[in-house]
Formats: sequence, structure tokens, C-alpha cells
Amino acid sequence: MTKVQGMYRALTRDIEVVVEPFYLEEQSDPEDDRYVWGYRIVISNNSGVAVRLVNRYWNITDQNGVVDEVTGPGVVGEQPRLSPGDTYEYSSGCPLDTPSGLMFGHYQMETDEGELFDVDIPAFSLDSPGLLRVLN
Repeated sequence: MTKVQGMYRALTRDIEVVVEPFYLEEQSDPEDDRYVWGYRIVISNNSGVAVRLVNRYWNITDQNGVVDEVTGPGVVGEQPRLSPGDTYEYSSGCPLDTPSGLMFGHYQMETDEGELFDVDIPAFSLDSPGLLRVLN
């Protein structure tokens, strides 16, 4: 069963990134400290110029504060080009050793003229279903 947690949005230079994380119960094994989430990302180019997603950067922090940084070319093996008005959607996943965590990052975009700039990926929480959060 898949549990949807909510949607998160960020807007940078009229390029919108929407993230929808979900807990993958069937791939998780809490007794073995394995918690797995999927996330769906939609990138919308609302700007007036075409851009290509050339690189990604992720900061993944578990509930113990352990940080894993992930960088690399493109996403899911692609470097999509988005003309004005285009959207690109993909899904990926993230395992953690703890029942909750946080992810954020950015995509490096390149215009047809060769200008490079970063587009924010909004911070989103990874919380196991049934996890009780205490806010001070």
C-alpha cells in the first residue's frame, strides 16, 4: 500500500518543481531498519526560454542527522530539455535506515545560450505512517 504525504513546491526563475513523496510499505522492513520512499517530481518551465536539466544535487538527511549527498548528470538517466510551457515528470526513490528524514536539493539547468543556473528542489519530509511527531 502506498501512503501519500502531501505536495511540496518551489519556484526559481519561473521554473516550478513539485514533489510528491510517498512511503513504500511493501519495500520497507522496519524490523531491519529499512524504510523506503518513492517520490514523483514534476518540473514545469513557465519561463520564456528553453532549458535542459544537466545535473542534480540531493541532500538526504535521516532523523539521526546523517547526511547523504548525491550528485550526478540528469535524472533517471535523462537530461530533459524543456521548451517554454513544457513539463517533465519522473519518479524515483530513497531508502533510509531511520523512520523519517528530509530531502532537498537543486537541478542545474542550462539555457540554449549556455547560461547555467540552479533551480531549487523544495525540502520535503519522509515520515513513516504512524510515526508520532512531537513539536516543541
